Amino acid sequence: MKKLLTIAGSDCSGGAGIQADLKTFSAYGVFGMSVIVSVVAENTARVISIQNITPEVISDQIDAIYEDIGTDAVKIGMLSDHECMEAVGYKLKQYRPKHIVIDPVMYAKNGSPLMQQDAVGTLIRDILPFADVLTPNIPEAERITGITIESIHDMEEAAKRIADQGVRHVLVKGGHSLGDEATDILYDGQQMYYFTEKRIDTLNTHGTGCTYSSAIAAGLALTDNLHEAVKQAKAYVTTAIRHSLHIGSGPGPTHHFYDLYQHGLQRSDPTKQI
Repeated sequence: MKKLLTIAGSDCSGGAGIQADLKTFSAYGVFGMSVIVSVVAENTARVISIQNITPEVISDQIDAIYEDIGTDAVKIGMLSDHECMEAVGYKLKQYRPKHIVIDPVMYAKNGSPLMQQDAVGTLIRDILPFADVLTPNIPEAERITGITIESIHDMEEAAKRIADQGVRHVLVKGGHSLGDEATDILYDGQQMYYFTEKRIDTLNTHGTGCTYSSAIAAGLALTDNLHEAVKQAKAYVTTAIRHSLHIGSGPGPTHHFYDLYQHGLQRSDPTKQI
């Protein structure tokens, strides 16, 4: 069985962060492990408080995984401050895991900040160069590049600028705006690839970025093919959004196990949850 590690924050309401990552790993039929870097007291409506884990304990958690089990792919999500980023970056350099997918989480779905304002430079310097795939949404891509994104052309330009900062593959996600279709653009440093699904009219998109990036990481571990991993992950997250859950007073969570709930444990290929 493939072994997947998520390094991210914990969402006590269960829709995003570590919880969404582990649900996605399970849906893909891989073994999920976690390194918690922040405990976030949040629900669908607001972030109440954030308690960061010490760099020492973050490092110890990563050591615990690699001295005993190892990984086939790593997903990195919320990294809220300089110290956290430096600890994770040091361990990535030490262990050099295969297939690193980084979701540069900066804001919760309700708009609450999850990364300190002055930590973006550290993210760019210490974390982004480790990414085999970086998956920013439009606001995150704008923050990283400093440009305004209002069109597909702008997304392409942002992908190029991010790649110029040392990222091997950039997936700029178009789910935040730009018309009736949700188009994501994958750039490999030479060519653009486009992944499009019809936009779903729902507010229940809590945890979609976490879910998408985790699905890509799982797909990479299973197929070793980035384009196939992105294609499957796009279909998986779209289905999870289409059947999202009306839970809470704000943006509800996606449905990570829709196929399982509908059909039970009957499929032999867990990646066909889509």
